[in-house]
Amino acid sequence: MATEFAKLNGLGNDFVFIDNLDGATALSDDQVRALCDRHFGIGADGVILVDASPREECAAYMHYINADGTLAEMCGNGVRCFAKYLVDRGIVDPRSGSFVADTLAGPKSISFEVDAQGALTEATVDMGAPILDPALVPIDAQPNAATDDGTPCVRDLPLESPWGTFSFTAVSMGNPHAVCFVDDFAALPDELFCDPAAKSLRTFDVDRVGAFFESHPAFPEKANIEFAEVRDGGISMRVFERGCGETLACGTGTCATQVAAALTGRAPRRGTVSLLGGDLRIDWDEGGTVLMTGPAAESFRGTVEL
Repeated sequence: MATEFAKLNGLGNDFVFIDNLDGATALSDDQVRALCDRHFGIGADGVILVDASPREECAAYMHYINADGTLAEMCGNGVRCFAKYLVDRGIVDPRSGSFVADTLAGPKSISFEVDAQGALTEATVDMGAPILDPALVPIDAQPNAATDDGTPCVRDLPLESPWGTFSFTAVSMGNPHAVCFVDDFAALPDELFCDPAAKSLRTFDVDRVGAFFESHPAFPEKANIEFAEVRDGGISMRVFERGCGETLACGTGTCATQVAAALTGRAPRRGTVSLLGGDLRIDWDEGGTVLMTGPAAESFRGTVEL
């Protein structure tokens, strides 16, 4: 069956979109994997079905599926692309400036900016409050710290690997994240770098180490794994996404990293996080919610046989 699709991306984190407002499309795991295959399919980090929402206040429901066919609770870059898909097609009035999107992690309020043609250029998503209680992240570990308001959390927890000890701060943004701040790349084994003579976050083997910790016993539902460094107050980050592998950007991972940096005293609650695909602005406001701001773009449209 020939099915229309659109390819969108948020800082290079890319998705195949299919309009399913009529509820006529149901994808198997094999079909999702085929669509996301970068050699034999369209190529993407995941598939997003634009479904009708049962919630009256929501414009539509974002049904996000990872490239391996597993369902994901939330995707920060995906929800900004979701906003662009709805605004650019008039499903959401471009003049409104805001709407509510439905997701598996609950409704998300989104404000947006458009260009002279009414196409969305940038969106700010209220990602809600980070979940820090280890039982809810989830991470199989006892709290070893607490926030200013007394919320228990797991901060800089050491976990062993074949390459030594890495320490993680656990944060959920509707999906589980484990953030590792690497203070000294030079101290890590040569085998973890594509260029051992120039050890850095950019030459670090994220796929290898990320895959190991994604499925670590400490994470009962697996986890998205972030490796980050802070220099002069600025954060740089790379991410191994659960069920996908390394991606050029991760919205929820960026939020989790800013939260983890604040929790560990490495950076303030507001800042810009630099990823391989570009920058996102994150604000963990005093009310406790996390606001994520960044661009979304459409690459192309087409039809595909399902």
